[in-house]
Amino acid sequence: MSKAAELAKAGETLTNQPSGRKNIAFNGAMQVAQRATSATGLGANATTFPTVDRFAISAFGTTAGRLTMTQTADGPSGFANCVKLDCTTADTSIAATEGVIFGQTFEGQDLQQLKKGTSDAEKLTVSFYVKGNAAATYTAELRDQDNTRFNSQEFSVTTDWNRITLTYVGDTTGAFGDDNGLSMYLMIWLHAGSNFTGGTHTSNVWHTTGNQRIGDNQTSFFDATSRTFFITGVQMEIGSQATNFEHRSFGEELALCQRYGWNIAAVVNGRVGVGQAVSATLADIVVNHPVTMRAAPTLPSPDASGANVFTGDGSGVASTGIAVQSATPNATRFRVTVSSGLTVGQVSQLSFDATNDAFLDAEL
Repeated sequence: MSKAAELAKAGETLTNQPSGRKNIAFNGAMQVAQRATSATGLGANATTFPTVDRFAISAFGTTAGRLTMTQTADGPSGFANCVKLDCTTADTSIAATEGVIFGQTFEGQDLQQLKKGTSDAEKLTVSFYVKGNAAATYTAELRDQDNTRFNSQEFSVTTDWNRITLTYVGDTTGAFGDDNGLSMYLMIWLHAGSNFTGGTHTSNVWHTTGNQRIGDNQTSFFDATSRTFFITGVQMEIGSQATNFEHRSFGEELALCQRYGWNIAAVVNGRVGVGQAVSATLADIVVNHPVTMRAAPTLPSPDASGANVFTGDGSGVASTGIAVQSATPNATRFRVTVSSGLTVGQVSQLSFDATNDAFLDAEL
């Protein structure tokens, strides 16, 4: 290629950077934490979204290791918040099937601009800021869930904040589904057994070989209880250039996160929905969502404590049970149970006091 052609290609790469919202990742500055700001005992066989929105801890293979996850005000310059992971129980005997991942999931309809599965598939650049208590090497992987394909690269952590930039080649095999289903993971592997590490790692190559997914120099986060991992500024953008992190307003980031989960924040005597009593002990109350959610949400851990039904005369009746009766992406109808005191057809409103929230979940 001539020098002129190289310059033209470089210009084209920069020109192709999206001019609108460029960061495909959500909540990359770790601002929004609707569920909680800290969680302990993570690492048991489960996938959970414990603290900051859209970032999950996924554990499998029955590892004995445990960690805490905290939204922490210790970010690098320009970032008020980060996620801090602390190893609380070590696991130096790693079974073949074990794995622990920190990461995020994506809908296929949000990835069509990557042109995956076509001859002009786009490169994708992932960047983030990390540090730890000591030097370590971890693996950042893109997983194509629709076609079971993987692409991973190692990165190094030091005791200082550093920005990691990883560019992944475009994949000409296997398109993403154009729907609201799970099509891709962004995974940071913190701990992995030989089912994932046993082969020779193939860096930045799309493949289907399970035991070549993890870097050959992978550190186990569970190697000692002193181990920590900090991360913020997660960005995923088209092209081979890592541009400056796209800071979005808190309100915009919150609305993007509420598509996947909405915390109905408790306010003393605050009303969040309206409906009617269907018996002396039951009321059906409809709550409209602040945004259209990805799918009809569920109420994973119903907790009636602190919920009240307010009737037409303004009196409150304490709830003894609450469940989702029906739901759409735009509204949820709750079936609220009380011990007595309702009149059929009576206007009813739902309230949560300051000690109890309800979280509607529509995560991938």
